[in-house]
Amino acid sequence: MRLAGKTAIVTGAGRGIGKGVARKLLAEGARVHICDVDGERMRETMEQLSAFGRIDGQTVDVTQRDQVEAFVQSVAERQGGLDILVNNAGIAVFQPFLTIDDQAWRRTLDVNLNGVFLFSQIAARRMAELGGGSVVHMASTNGLLGEAGLAHYNASKAAIILLSKTMAIELAASNIRSNCVCPGFIRTELAMEGGMSPTEIASYQAKIPLGRIGTVEEVANAVAFLASDEASFITGAELVVDGGQICQE
Repeated sequence: MRLAGKTAIVTGAGRGIGKGVARKLLAEGARVHICDVDGERMRETMEQLSAFGRIDGQTVDVTQRDQVEAFVQSVAERQGGLDILVNNAGIAVFQPFLTIDDQAWRRTLDVNLNGVFLFSQIAARRMAELGGGSVVHMASTNGLLGEAGLAHYNASKAAIILLSKTMAIELAASNIRSNCVCPGFIRTELAMEGGMSPTEIASYQAKIPLGRIGTVEEVANAVAFLASDEASFITGAELVVDGGQICQE
């Protein structure tokens, strides 16, 4: 098991990719602590994943520094350290650029970008004190190429990629690596609830050279690799998990 003895935090792990990442890290031997803004959903996930390993969780709003600090401190003190942070929490709402209001713009950037900044800074401070660690950010192919109707989401994911690169430069001296995973179209509850018709899904799938939609497990595999010592000489990178879609767009 690649992560045996490691302590990991996964944000936004109540469902979807975050839940899949937590399950993968558990399977790799990590002690996993999850958080989600939806406490009931988080507790259900904990119950479902408890069979895979040592998991704990807490309700946390990633935009609130006091909540993030309390959670990270609790995890580090209880486990005697913190080795891995996976910044997965995020939101997305389809809106044409000319109709995005201030509230939607600010909320998207607050959760997707400011939440990543807060968790990264607070966790990295603790990692630096303890000898290092690995931070993996859930970016997106939308941070590399634009997509209509998602200006606020696209902007937040592009910002995460450059934040990660800057973290990689500044934190290398503290033995902290920072990388991004950039998923394309992944089959999650949120994606399937997004209102796309079967025809629209088929049309989107036709853009993917591998001819199918990706799975949560495939994204989780990428996260586990970057979090592990197998990626010890990888920092400031983006690992794209999209079936080859952006190769031809």
